[in-house]
Amino acid sequence: MISRGQITYPGYEHLKWEVLVQKMEPERLFSFPWDPDLEYPGQTSTLVEFRLEETPTGTLLTLTESGFDQIPADRSLEAFRRNEGGWTGQMKKIERHVAQTT
Repeated sequence: MISRGQITYPGYEHLKWEVLVQKMEPERLFSFPWDPDLEYPGQTSTLVEFRLEETPTGTLLTLTESGFDQIPADRSLEAFRRNEGGWTGQMKKIERHVAQTT
C-alpha cells in the first residue's frame, strides 16, 4: 500500500509525500522506509515505526527510526540529527492534536 500526502513543513511545501507502507497493524503498528532520494539519490533508507500500546492511563505512542548504521559514514550523523529534529517536531504536533481532540 502506498501512502500519499502534501508536505506542510516550512520550506518543503512544494513536495509531495509518498511512501510504501511496509507494515500496518491497525491500532498497533505503522512502518515505512524513510527514503532519502530527495536529498541523497540512491542511498539507503531508514525504517520509521509508529507503535501504539495500551497503558493503564491511556495509549503510549513510540516512534523509532532505525537503520542509521547502514547509511554511509560521511552522512550518517547528519542524517540522524536532521531526522531526530524533524521527528521531535512531529511528535509535538501529534501531542497538540491529541490534546485538542480528547
